[in-house]
Amino acid sequence: MPTASASLRFARRLDWPAWLGVTPFFVFAAMFLILPTAGLLAGAFQDRDGAFTFANFLRLGQPSIRLSFALSLEISAASAAIGALAGLALALAALRGGVADWVRPALMTFSGVASNFAGVPLAFAFMATLGRLGLVTVLLRQLGLDLYAHGFNILTFWGLTVTYLYFQIPLMVLVVAPAVDGLKREWAEAAETLGASAWQYWRMIALPILLPSALGGSLLLFANAFGAIATAYALTGSSFNIAPILLYAQIRGDVLHDPNLGYAMAVGMLAITGVSNLVYLALRGRAERRFR
Repeated sequence: MPTASASLRFARRLDWPAWLGVTPFFVFAAMFLILPTAGLLAGAFQDRDGAFTFANFLRLGQPSIRLSFALSLEISAASAAIGALAGLALALAALRGGVADWVRPALMTFSGVASNFAGVPLAFAFMATLGRLGLVTVLLRQLGLDLYAHGFNILTFWGLTVTYLYFQIPLMVLVVAPAVDGLKREWAEAAETLGASAWQYWRMIALPILLPSALGGSLLLFANAFGAIATAYALTGSSFNIAPILLYAQIRGDVLHDPNLGYAMAVGMLAITGVSNLVYLALRGRAERRFR
């Protein structure tokens, strides 16, 4: 028979107040993550009559779907690469560049706001700024530079990529800032004492330490852009054939309405973003171990 002390130790190990405290998280995850994902998986393997089939995944090889995934991958890769480089440069300049003290809190505050600014408001802001009659477009035209005459269009690949950069760069600043803060000044002083130049310090010490965080941040930016739909749909409507917009048309549209094919597309998108996030978590864990 278990003793009273053993029962008390078991109760302490369970730590019921702590488990009750995280219960809302598990409920939220089950309602908005686990159950919807299970529904997508079930629907992806069913036809219109509810019978089991693999046909939906085979139909992902259709030219229009392949092109939509390719275009989404290209936009996500471009915005992630540019956003990662620009965000890392901003973080280094603000946190390690010896700028005024007010720059850091201003940058971090703006990054926290801008990284969550998307959807219809962001699309409207860029149309009012870089549209054919946008403020910046008109000002540059008066200065002799016509963006649209030189091939730029807010409704094209590079237009959407530039729009995504508005929230990609601040997100990278937030992701990489802890790693930049983790660079100890003693390392630079030790390298200088041993005769290393500033370039050698950054090439052989600082950048290798920052690399896992930078690569992980790039993958997070890639997944963030790949799953974005609100900004792209509000900006281009259904004229721009990226995967999230085509997925929306399959599930909610009148012409391309095929929910089960849409579920299969969603599973494909989940697989891509899931792999990106898993690699990001692995790289983040490696970066955190370096600073312990």
